[in-house]
Amino acid sequence: MLEEIEEKIRNCRRCELWKFKTNYVPGEGNPNAKIVFVGEAPGREEDRQGRPFVGNAGKYLTEVMERFGLRREDVFITNVLKCRPPNNRDPKPEEIEACKPFLIEQLNAIKPDVIVCLGRHSAKTIFELFGIDFPGISKVRGKIFEVERWGKKVKVVAVYHPAAVLYRPQLKDTFEKDFAKVMDLAKRKEVRDTTLSDFF
Repeated sequence: MLEEIEEKIRNCRRCELWKFKTNYVPGEGNPNAKIVFVGEAPGREEDRQGRPFVGNAGKYLTEVMERFGLRREDVFITNVLKCRPPNNRDPKPEEIEACKPFLIEQLNAIKPDVIVCLGRHSAKTIFELFGIDFPGISKVRGKIFEVERWGKKVKVVAVYHPAAVLYRPQLKDTFEKDFAKVMDLAKRKEVRDTTLSDFF
């Protein structure tokens, strides 16, 4: 299923961004992931390698994940946009609208328990998708929202983008505390799954 979505992404011409990219960046990770991380768009290094979060921000994200006992291969990582905007500018609304169906398809294929929005563009897109009010990243970050999807309760959490943390080191403590909440959610879900499986 994810392979089919990836193939569609690699043939996409829905907006002008395909003309400027080096590589499409569909996303990568575990197709059965409990946690999906969604960023806003590929950067220069992601565009070069065709992989999400492999630049400086990605290295920091990976480092924090590993510190909390989470490996990249355990999760799925993607972006709202699958092509890099020129000069790393912010995504345009029409680009998000053009690319959003791919993200929806990916989420529907994986059916995660936890969705982590990395940064404001991702949070705004995901929150609107699930009908959650989005007054701004600083007001929603670190809060746990619960939605009904795929026949179960799904947690949605927004955190600052790792790149913002690198630009503003004073956000580091906040980012890592919010990340700890994500890990707590994942671990609690694992405990519930194990407890339920004991009865079958």
